[in-house]
Amino acid sequence: MVRVSGFASGMDIDDIVSKMMQAQRVPLDKMVQKKQYSEWQRDDYRSLNSAMLEFDRFIFDGIGMESSFAKKIVNVSNPNALSIKGVNATSNFSGTITVKELASSSTLIGDTSIDNATKKLSDYGITPGENIIKAINEKGEMQEYKFQITADDTMDSVINKINSQTGVTAFFDGTGKLSFTSKQTGNVSGKGIEFVSGDFVNKVFTNVTSTVGGNAQVTYNGVDIERTSNVFTINGAEFTLKEKTTGPITFSSTTDVDAILDTVTQFVNKYNELIEKISDKTTEAKYRSFTPLTAEQKKAMSEDEIKMWEEKAKSGTLRSDPTLKSLLSTMRTSLYTSVSGATGIQNLSELGITTTKNYLEGGKLTIDEKKLKEAISKDPGAIYKLFMTKGEPVDPAKPAGPFKKETQGLAYRLRSDLDSAMKSITEKAGKAGYVNDKFSIGKSLNDLDKRISAFEVKLTRLENRYYSQFTAMEKAIQKANNQSTSLMQYFG
Repeated sequence: MVRVSGFASGMDIDDIVSKMMQAQRVPLDKMVQKKQYSEWQRDDYRSLNSAMLEFDRFIFDGIGMESSFAKKIVNVSNPNALSIKGVNATSNFSGTITVKELASSSTLIGDTSIDNATKKLSDYGITPGENIIKAINEKGEMQEYKFQITADDTMDSVINKINSQTGVTAFFDGTGKLSFTSKQTGNVSGKGIEFVSGDFVNKVFTNVTSTVGGNAQVTYNGVDIERTSNVFTINGAEFTLKEKTTGPITFSSTTDVDAILDTVTQFVNKYNELIEKISDKTTEAKYRSFTPLTAEQKKAMSEDEIKMWEEKAKSGTLRSDPTLKSLLSTMRTSLYTSVSGATGIQNLSELGITTTKNYLEGGKLTIDEKKLKEAISKDPGAIYKLFMTKGEPVDPAKPAGPFKKETQGLAYRLRSDLDSAMKSITEKAGKAGYVNDKFSIGKSLNDLDKRISAFEVKLTRLENRYYSQFTAMEKAIQKANNQSTSLMQYFG
Protein backbone atom coordinates (compact mmCIF):
# COMPACT_ATOMS: atom_id res chain seq x y z
CA MET A 1 0.00 0.00 0.00
CA VAL A 2 1.27 3.49 -0.95
CA ARG A 3 1.23 5.78 2.09
CA VAL A 4 0.85 9.53 1.62
CA SER A 5 2.50 11.89 4.09
CA GLY A 6 0.75 15.07 5.27
CA PHE A 7 1.84 17.41 2.47
CA ALA A 8 -1.67 18.79 2.00
CA SER A 9 -2.75 18.94 5.63
CA GLY A 10 0.63 19.79 7.13
CA MET A 11 0.10 17.02 9.69
CA ASP A 12 2.75 14.44 10.77
CA ILE A 13 0.73 11.40 9.73
CA ASP A 14 3.38 8.81 10.76
CA ASP A 15 3.56 10.23 14.27
CA ILE A 16 -0.22 10.39 14.62
CA VAL A 17 -0.66 6.78 13.43
CA SER A 18 2.18 5.61 15.70
CA LYS A 19 0.52 7.14 18.75
CA MET A 20 -2.86 5.73 17.77
CA MET A 21 -1.27 2.27 17.42
CA GLN A 22 0.42 2.47 20.83
CA ALA A 23 -2.93 2.19 22.57
CA GLN A 24 -3.98 -0.63 20.27
CA ARG A 25 -0.73 -2.57 21.03
CA VAL A 26 -1.37 -2.75 24.79
CA PRO A 27 -3.08 -6.20 24.64
CA LEU A 28 -0.25 -7.50 22.44
CA ASP A 29 2.41 -6.21 24.82
CA LYS A 30 0.65 -7.98 27.69
CA MET A 31 0.66 -11.26 25.79
CA VAL A 32 4.37 -10.89 24.94
CA GLN A 33 5.13 -10.10 28.59
CA LYS A 34 3.13 -13.14 29.72
CA LYS A 35 5.07 -15.31 27.29
CA GLN A 36 8.40 -13.99 28.61
CA TYR A 37 7.34 -14.58 32.21
CA SER A 38 6.24 -18.15 31.36
CA GLU A 39 9.63 -18.83 29.78
CA TRP A 40 11.41 -17.55 32.90
CA GLN A 41 9.20 -19.76 35.05
CA ARG A 42 9.86 -22.77 32.80
CA ASP A 43 13.61 -22.23 33.02
CA ASP A 44 13.51 -21.87 36.83
CA TYR A 45 11.55 -25.13 37.13
CA ARG A 46 14.06 -26.90 34.90
CA SER A 47 16.99 -25.51 36.87
CA LEU A 48 15.59 -26.95 40.11
CA ASN A 49 14.76 -30.22 38.38
CA SER A 50 18.41 -30.47 37.31
CA ALA A 51 19.50 -29.81 40.91
CA MET A 52 17.17 -32.58 42.13
CA LEU A 53 18.47 -35.01 39.51
CA GLU A 54 22.04 -34.18 40.48
CA PHE A 55 21.25 -34.89 44.15
CA ASP A 56 19.47 -38.11 43.22
CA ARG A 57 22.54 -39.34 41.33
CA PHE A 58 24.78 -38.21 44.18
CA ILE A 59 22.76 -40.38 46.58
CA PHE A 60 23.04 -43.36 44.22
CA ASP A 61 26.79 -42.99 43.76
CA GLY A 62 27.53 -42.06 47.40
CA ILE A 63 25.59 -43.28 50.41
CA GLY A 64 23.66 -45.62 48.12
CA MET A 65 26.77 -47.74 47.51
CA GLU A 66 27.71 -50.39 50.05
CA SER A 67 31.36 -49.85 49.13
CA SER A 68 31.07 -46.30 50.52
CA PHE A 69 30.71 -47.80 54.00
CA ALA A 70 33.23 -50.61 53.49
CA LYS A 71 36.29 -48.39 53.15
CA LYS A 72 39.24 -49.86 54.99
CA ILE A 73 42.80 -48.99 55.93
CA VAL A 74 44.74 -52.20 55.29
CA ASN A 75 48.17 -52.93 56.78
CA VAL A 76 50.32 -55.51 54.96
CA SER A 77 53.64 -56.78 56.35
CA ASN A 78 55.20 -57.10 52.86
CA PRO A 79 53.63 -54.54 50.47
CA ASN A 80 56.22 -55.38 47.79
CA ALA A 81 54.71 -58.86 47.44
CA LEU A 82 51.06 -58.16 48.18
CA SER A 83 48.56 -55.31 48.19
CA ILE A 84 45.04 -55.48 49.61
CA LYS A 85 42.12 -53.08 49.46
CA GLY A 86 38.64 -53.33 50.87
CA VAL A 87 36.03 -53.47 48.13
CA ASN A 88 32.79 -54.28 49.95
CA ALA A 89 33.98 -55.93 53.15
CA THR A 90 31.67 -54.51 55.81
CA SER A 91 33.60 -56.17 58.64
CA ASN A 92 37.27 -55.80 59.41
CA PHE A 93 39.52 -58.68 58.43
CA SER A 94 42.97 -60.08 59.19
CA GLY A 95 45.06 -63.13 58.45
CA THR A 96 48.11 -64.52 56.65
CA ILE A 97 48.88 -65.41 53.05
CA THR A 98 51.88 -67.12 51.44
CA VAL A 99 52.38 -66.60 47.70
CA LYS A 100 53.69 -69.87 46.27
CA GLU A 101 53.19 -69.15 42.57
CA LEU A 102 52.05 -66.14 40.52
CA ALA A 103 49.51 -66.59 37.76
CA SER A 104 51.06 -66.44 34.30
CA SER A 105 49.82 -66.06 30.73
CA SER A 106 49.85 -68.65 27.98
CA THR A 107 52.20 -67.94 25.07
CA LEU A 108 52.63 -69.23 21.56
CA ILE A 109 55.76 -68.34 19.58
CA GLY A 110 56.70 -69.50 16.12
CA ASP A 111 58.56 -68.78 12.90
CA THR A 112 56.68 -67.51 9.86
CA SER A 113 57.47 -67.20 6.19
CA ILE A 114 56.09 -63.66 6.19
CA ASP A 115 58.97 -61.21 6.00
CA ASN A 116 57.16 -57.94 5.27
CA ALA A 117 54.64 -56.50 7.72
CA THR A 118 53.05 -54.19 5.11
CA LYS A 119 52.76 -56.67 2.23
CA LYS A 120 49.31 -58.16 1.54
CA LEU A 121 48.83 -61.59 3.13
CA SER A 122 47.17 -62.82 -0.07
CA ASP A 123 50.62 -62.56 -1.70
CA TYR A 124 51.73 -65.25 0.74
CA GLY A 125 48.87 -67.56 -0.24
CA ILE A 126 46.67 -66.82 2.78
CA THR A 127 42.99 -67.00 1.85
CA PRO A 128 40.58 -64.32 3.17
CA GLY A 129 37.92 -65.50 5.63
CA GLU A 130 37.06 -66.08 9.28
CA ASN A 131 39.72 -67.20 11.74
CA ILE A 132 39.12 -68.49 15.27
CA ILE A 133 41.47 -68.54 18.27
CA LYS A 134 40.79 -69.97 21.71
CA ALA A 135 42.17 -68.38 24.87
CA ILE A 136 41.30 -67.91 28.53
CA ASN A 137 38.87 -65.08 29.30
CA GLU A 138 38.27 -62.85 32.35
CA LYS A 139 36.05 -65.51 33.94
CA GLY A 140 38.85 -68.06 33.83
CA GLU A 141 37.17 -70.02 31.02
CA MET A 142 38.35 -70.96 27.54
CA GLN A 143 36.60 -68.81 24.93
CA GLU A 144 36.57 -68.68 21.14
CA TYR A 145 37.54 -65.34 19.55
CA LYS A 146 36.87 -64.56 15.87
CA PHE A 147 38.50 -62.14 13.44
CA GLN A 148 38.19 -61.66 9.67
CA ILE A 149 40.98 -61.65 7.08
CA THR A 150 40.34 -59.62 3.90
CA ALA A 151 42.17 -59.61 0.58
CA ASP A 152 43.79 -56.27 1.46
CA ASP A 153 44.99 -57.23 4.95
CA THR A 154 48.66 -57.08 5.85
CA MET A 155 50.43 -58.54 8.85
CA ASP A 156 50.21 -55.12 10.56
CA SER A 157 46.45 -54.80 10.00
CA VAL A 158 45.79 -58.38 11.16
CA ILE A 159 47.89 -57.81 14.30
CA ASN A 160 45.68 -54.78 15.07
CA LYS A 161 42.52 -56.87 14.60
CA ILE A 162 43.79 -59.66 16.83
CA ASN A 163 44.83 -57.23 19.58
CA SER A 164 41.51 -55.37 19.56
CA GLN A 165 39.08 -58.23 18.91
CA THR A 166 40.46 -61.28 20.71
CA GLY A 167 41.73 -62.43 24.09
CA VAL A 168 45.37 -62.50 22.99
CA THR A 169 48.04 -59.94 22.26
CA ALA A 170 50.00 -60.53 19.04
CA PHE A 171 53.49 -59.23 18.18
CA PHE A 172 55.44 -59.50 14.92
CA ASP A 173 59.08 -58.46 15.15
CA GLY A 174 59.65 -58.17 11.39
CA THR A 175 62.35 -60.86 11.31
CA GLY A 176 60.06 -63.83 10.97
CA LYS A 177 59.00 -64.26 14.60
CA LEU A 178 55.33 -64.04 15.56
CA SER A 179 54.12 -64.38 19.14
CA PHE A 180 50.75 -64.60 20.87
CA THR A 181 50.27 -63.95 24.60
CA SER A 182 46.94 -64.43 26.39
CA LYS A 183 45.61 -61.23 27.90
CA GLN A 184 44.34 -63.15 30.92
CA THR A 185 46.48 -65.32 33.14
CA GLY A 186 45.69 -68.81 34.36
CA ASN A 187 45.36 -72.46 33.36
CA VAL A 188 42.12 -74.11 32.23
CA SER A 189 42.47 -77.91 32.22
CA GLY A 190 46.03 -77.65 30.94
CA LYS A 191 45.03 -75.67 27.86
CA GLY A 192 46.77 -72.59 26.50
CA ILE A 193 46.23 -70.64 23.26
CA GLU A 194 44.65 -72.79 20.53
CA PHE A 195 44.08 -72.21 16.82
CA VAL A 196 40.62 -73.52 15.93
CA SER A 197 40.16 -72.65 12.26
CA GLY A 198 41.13 -70.24 9.49
CA ASP A 199 43.79 -70.03 6.82
CA PHE A 200 45.86 -67.43 8.70
CA VAL A 201 46.16 -69.35 11.94
CA ASN A 202 46.83 -72.63 10.15
CA LYS A 203 49.46 -71.42 7.63
CA VAL A 204 51.35 -68.64 9.36
CA PHE A 205 53.31 -70.64 11.95
CA THR A 206 56.22 -73.09 11.71
CA ASN A 207 58.32 -74.49 14.59
CA VAL A 208 55.74 -73.47 17.21
CA THR A 209 56.67 -73.22 20.90
CA SER A 210 53.64 -73.24 23.19
CA THR A 211 53.56 -72.49 26.91
CA VAL A 212 50.43 -73.01 28.98
CA GLY A 213 49.66 -70.35 31.57
CA GLY A 214 49.69 -71.10 35.26
CA ASN A 215 47.36 -70.36 38.16
CA ALA A 216 48.25 -68.34 41.21
CA GLN A 217 48.84 -70.62 44.19
CA VAL A 218 48.59 -69.27 47.72
CA THR A 219 48.09 -70.47 51.25
CA TYR A 220 45.37 -68.29 52.79
CA ASN A 221 44.98 -68.62 56.56
CA GLY A 222 46.38 -72.15 56.31
CA VAL A 223 44.22 -73.20 53.34
CA ASP A 224 45.80 -73.87 49.92
CA ILE A 225 43.85 -72.18 47.11
CA GLU A 226 44.35 -71.46 43.40
CA ARG A 227 43.16 -68.53 41.28
CA THR A 228 43.51 -67.94 37.55
CA SER A 229 44.46 -64.29 38.14
CA ASN A 230 46.90 -62.48 40.41
CA VAL A 231 44.00 -60.21 41.37
CA PHE A 232 41.12 -61.86 43.22
CA THR A 233 38.57 -61.15 45.93
CA ILE A 234 38.00 -62.99 49.19
CA ASN A 235 35.23 -61.91 51.58
CA GLY A 236 34.97 -58.45 50.04
CA ALA A 237 38.75 -57.75 50.07
CA GLU A 238 40.70 -57.50 46.82
CA PHE A 239 44.14 -59.16 46.85
CA THR A 240 46.82 -58.32 44.28
CA LEU A 241 49.80 -60.69 44.16
CA LYS A 242 53.09 -59.12 43.11
CA GLU A 243 55.82 -61.69 43.81
CA LYS A 244 56.43 -65.10 45.37
CA THR A 245 57.25 -65.28 49.05
CA THR A 246 59.20 -67.73 51.20
CA GLY A 247 56.93 -67.27 54.18
CA PRO A 248 53.54 -65.92 55.26
CA ILE A 249 52.55 -62.25 54.92
CA THR A 250 50.36 -60.88 57.67
CA PHE A 251 47.58 -58.39 57.01
CA SER A 252 44.83 -56.62 58.95
CA SER A 253 42.28 -53.90 58.33
CA THR A 254 40.63 -51.11 60.28
CA THR A 255 37.64 -49.00 59.35
CA ASP A 256 38.61 -45.87 57.38
CA VAL A 257 36.55 -43.58 59.61
CA ASP A 258 37.62 -40.36 57.87
CA ALA A 259 36.69 -41.63 54.39
CA ILE A 260 33.23 -42.76 55.54
CA LEU A 261 32.79 -39.53 57.49
CA ASP A 262 33.53 -37.64 54.28
CA THR A 263 30.86 -39.65 52.41
CA VAL A 264 28.18 -38.83 54.98
CA THR A 265 29.31 -35.20 55.25
CA GLN A 266 29.11 -34.75 51.48
CA PHE A 267 25.58 -36.16 51.52
CA VAL A 268 24.54 -33.68 54.24
CA ASN A 269 26.16 -30.78 52.35
CA LYS A 270 24.45 -31.71 49.08
CA TYR A 271 21.12 -32.09 50.85
CA ASN A 272 21.52 -28.66 52.46
CA GLU A 273 22.44 -27.12 49.10
CA LEU A 274 19.25 -28.49 47.53
CA ILE A 275 17.13 -27.35 50.48
CA GLU A 276 18.60 -23.86 50.18
CA LYS A 277 17.95 -23.65 46.42
CA ILE A 278 14.33 -24.76 46.77
CA SER A 279 13.69 -22.58 49.85
CA ASP A 280 15.19 -19.53 48.12
CA LYS A 281 12.92 -19.94 45.09
CA THR A 282 9.72 -20.68 47.04
CA THR A 283 10.22 -17.69 49.38
CA GLU A 284 11.60 -15.29 46.78
CA ALA A 285 9.88 -11.90 46.73
CA LYS A 286 7.50 -11.21 43.86
CA TYR A 287 7.47 -7.65 42.50
CA ARG A 288 4.19 -7.40 40.62
CA SER A 289 4.88 -3.87 39.41
CA PHE A 290 8.04 -5.06 37.64
CA THR A 291 6.66 -6.79 34.56
CA PRO A 292 8.85 -8.02 31.68
CA LEU A 293 10.06 -5.13 29.56
CA THR A 294 8.74 -4.60 26.06
CA ALA A 295 11.07 -3.86 23.16
CA GLU A 296 9.96 -0.22 23.20
CA GLN A 297 10.64 0.11 26.93
CA LYS A 298 14.14 -1.32 26.54
CA LYS A 299 14.96 1.29 23.89
CA ALA A 300 14.47 4.01 26.50
CA MET A 301 16.69 2.35 29.14
CA SER A 302 20.40 1.75 29.67
CA GLU A 303 21.86 -1.79 29.98
CA ASP A 304 22.29 -1.38 33.74
CA GLU A 305 18.71 -0.18 34.10
CA ILE A 306 17.45 -3.15 32.08
CA LYS A 307 19.51 -5.57 34.21
CA MET A 308 18.24 -4.13 37.50
CA TRP A 309 14.65 -4.12 36.26
CA GLU A 310 14.75 -7.73 35.03
CA GLU A 311 16.24 -8.95 38.30
CA LYS A 312 13.04 -7.74 39.96
CA ALA A 313 10.81 -8.98 37.11
CA LYS A 314 12.31 -12.52 37.26
CA SER A 315 11.97 -12.73 41.03
CA GLY A 316 9.23 -14.89 42.54
CA THR A 317 8.44 -17.10 39.53
CA LEU A 318 8.17 -20.12 41.86
CA ARG A 319 7.04 -18.39 45.04
CA SER A 320 4.93 -20.71 47.23
CA ASP A 321 4.94 -23.37 44.49
CA PRO A 322 2.92 -26.31 45.93
CA THR A 323 5.07 -29.06 44.36
CA LEU A 324 8.30 -27.62 45.72
CA LYS A 325 6.87 -26.83 49.16
CA SER A 326 5.48 -30.35 49.34
CA LEU A 327 8.90 -31.77 48.43
CA LEU A 328 10.56 -29.85 51.28
CA SER A 329 7.97 -31.23 53.67
CA THR A 330 8.16 -34.84 52.47
CA MET A 331 11.96 -34.89 52.50
CA ARG A 332 12.02 -33.62 56.09
CA THR A 333 9.52 -36.29 57.09
CA SER A 334 11.47 -38.97 55.22
CA LEU A 335 14.69 -38.08 57.03
CA TYR A 336 13.24 -37.66 60.52
CA THR A 337 10.97 -40.72 60.62
CA SER A 338 12.55 -43.86 62.12
CA VAL A 339 13.47 -46.69 59.76
CA SER A 340 11.58 -49.59 61.28
CA GLY A 341 13.03 -52.00 58.74
CA ALA A 342 16.64 -51.30 59.77
CA THR A 343 18.53 -53.24 62.43
CA GLY A 344 20.75 -51.32 64.82
CA ILE A 345 20.62 -47.62 63.89
CA GLN A 346 17.13 -46.38 63.00
CA ASN A 347 17.42 -42.58 63.24
CA LEU A 348 19.73 -39.89 61.89
CA SER A 349 19.96 -38.45 65.40
CA GLU A 350 21.82 -41.61 66.48
CA LEU A 351 24.57 -40.53 64.08
CA GLY A 352 24.67 -37.02 65.52
CA ILE A 353 22.81 -35.57 62.51
CA THR A 354 20.00 -33.17 63.42
CA THR A 355 18.26 -30.10 62.01
CA THR A 356 19.67 -26.65 62.58
CA LYS A 357 18.03 -24.51 65.25
CA ASN A 358 17.22 -21.78 62.73
CA TYR A 359 13.76 -22.69 61.37
CA LEU A 360 14.20 -20.13 58.58
CA GLU A 361 16.79 -22.43 56.98
CA GLY A 362 14.02 -24.81 55.92
CA GLY A 363 15.23 -27.95 57.69
CA LYS A 364 18.95 -27.96 56.94
CA LEU A 365 21.02 -30.63 58.66
CA THR A 366 23.99 -30.22 60.99
CA ILE A 367 26.53 -32.84 62.11
CA ASP A 368 27.98 -33.66 65.50
CA GLU A 369 31.26 -34.98 64.08
CA LYS A 370 32.38 -36.70 67.27
CA LYS A 371 29.14 -38.67 67.58
CA LEU A 372 29.18 -39.58 63.89
CA LYS A 373 32.76 -40.85 64.09
CA GLU A 374 31.83 -43.02 67.08
CA ALA A 375 28.93 -44.54 65.11
CA ILE A 376 31.18 -45.19 62.11
CA SER A 377 33.84 -46.85 64.25
CA LYS A 378 31.26 -49.03 65.95
CA ASP A 379 29.33 -50.33 62.93
CA PRO A 380 29.58 -48.69 59.47
CA GLY A 381 27.36 -51.43 58.05
CA ALA A 382 24.48 -50.28 60.28
CA ILE A 383 24.77 -46.78 58.80
CA TYR A 384 24.55 -48.23 55.30
CA LYS A 385 21.40 -50.14 56.30
CA LEU A 386 19.88 -46.95 57.76
CA PHE A 387 20.11 -45.44 54.28
CA MET A 388 19.65 -48.47 52.05
CA THR A 389 17.28 -50.93 53.76
CA LYS A 390 14.96 -51.97 50.94
CA GLY A 391 11.90 -52.28 53.16
CA GLU A 392 8.89 -54.55 53.42
CA PRO A 393 6.51 -54.92 50.45
CA VAL A 394 3.04 -53.49 50.89
CA ASP A 395 1.68 -56.72 49.47
CA PRO A 396 3.64 -59.84 50.59
CA ALA A 397 2.49 -61.52 47.38
CA LYS A 398 4.43 -58.87 45.43
CA PRO A 399 7.97 -58.95 46.88
CA ALA A 400 9.25 -56.63 44.13
CA GLY A 401 7.29 -53.73 45.61
CA PRO A 402 5.91 -51.20 46.19
CA PHE A 403 7.31 -51.05 49.73
CA LYS A 404 6.10 -49.64 53.03
CA LYS A 405 7.80 -46.28 53.34
CA GLU A 406 8.29 -46.51 57.11
CA THR A 407 10.36 -49.68 56.61
CA GLN A 408 12.54 -48.23 53.85
CA GLY A 409 15.99 -46.71 54.26
CA LEU A 410 16.44 -42.95 54.12
CA ALA A 411 18.05 -43.00 50.67
CA TYR A 412 15.17 -44.98 49.17
CA ARG A 413 12.70 -42.53 50.70
CA LEU A 414 14.52 -39.45 49.44
CA ARG A 415 14.92 -40.82 45.93
CA SER A 416 11.21 -41.64 45.85
CA ASP A 417 10.35 -38.09 47.01
CA LEU A 418 12.65 -36.58 44.39
CA ASP A 419 11.30 -38.82 41.63
CA SER A 420 7.71 -37.81 42.38
CA ALA A 421 8.59 -34.08 42.40
CA MET A 422 10.69 -34.31 39.23
CA LYS A 423 7.86 -36.05 37.36
CA SER A 424 5.39 -33.37 38.46
CA ILE A 425 7.73 -30.55 37.43
CA THR A 426 8.50 -32.24 34.10
CA GLU A 427 4.76 -32.33 33.39
CA LYS A 428 4.69 -28.57 34.02
CA ALA A 429 7.97 -27.41 32.50
CA GLY A 430 9.32 -30.28 30.42
CA LYS A 431 13.02 -30.86 29.83
CA ALA A 432 15.62 -29.54 27.41
CA GLY A 433 14.73 -30.85 23.97
CA TYR A 434 11.02 -31.35 24.77
CA VAL A 435 8.55 -29.97 22.23
CA ASN A 436 6.07 -27.55 23.76
CA ASP A 437 3.00 -29.75 23.37
CA LYS A 438 4.46 -32.28 25.86
CA PHE A 439 4.18 -30.07 28.98
CA SER A 440 1.65 -27.60 30.35
CA ILE A 441 3.76 -24.41 30.21
CA GLY A 442 4.76 -25.34 26.66
CA LYS A 443 1.14 -25.71 25.64
CA SER A 444 0.45 -22.28 27.12
CA LEU A 445 3.40 -20.85 25.15
CA ASN A 446 2.06 -22.37 21.94
CA ASP A 447 -1.35 -20.82 22.61
CA LEU A 448 0.26 -17.42 23.29
CA ASP A 449 2.27 -17.67 20.06
CA LYS A 450 -0.94 -18.25 18.08
CA ARG A 451 -2.72 -15.37 19.81
CA ILE A 452 0.28 -13.05 19.34
CA SER A 453 0.52 -13.95 15.65
CA ALA A 454 -3.22 -13.38 15.12
CA PHE A 455 -3.13 -10.07 17.00
CA GLU A 456 -0.13 -8.86 14.98
CA VAL A 457 -2.09 -9.52 11.79
CA LYS A 458 -5.02 -7.58 13.27
CA LEU A 459 -2.75 -4.63 14.13
CA THR A 460 -1.23 -4.60 10.67
CA ARG A 461 -4.70 -4.41 9.14
CA LEU A 462 -5.71 -1.65 11.57
CA GLU A 463 -2.58 0.37 10.82
CA ASN A 464 -3.20 0.03 7.09
CA ARG A 465 -6.78 1.22 7.64
CA TYR A 466 -5.58 4.29 9.54
CA TYR A 467 -3.18 5.14 6.74
CA SER A 468 -5.93 4.59 4.15
CA GLN A 469 -8.19 7.00 6.00
CA PHE A 470 -5.47 9.65 6.31
CA THR A 471 -4.55 9.13 2.66
CA ALA A 472 -8.17 9.72 1.67
CA MET A 473 -8.20 12.86 3.84
CA GLU A 474 -4.98 14.11 2.23
CA LYS A 475 -6.40 13.56 -1.24
CA ALA A 476 -9.59 15.40 -0.31
CA ILE A 477 -7.64 18.34 1.09
CA GLN A 478 -5.40 18.36 -1.98
CA LYS A 479 -8.46 18.37 -4.25
CA ALA A 480 -10.03 21.23 -2.27
CA ASN A 481 -6.79 23.16 -2.45
CA ASN A 482 -6.64 22.66 -6.21
CA GLN A 483 -10.24 23.85 -6.62
CA SER A 484 -9.56 26.91 -4.45
CA THR A 485 -6.51 27.78 -6.54
CA SER A 486 -8.51 27.45 -9.76
CA LEU A 487 -11.28 29.73 -8.47
CA MET A 488 -8.83 32.37 -7.36
CA GLN A 489 -7.22 32.32 -10.80
CA TYR A 490 -10.65 32.53 -12.49
CA PHE A 491 -11.68 35.62 -10.51
CA GLY A 492 -8.31 37.25 -11.02
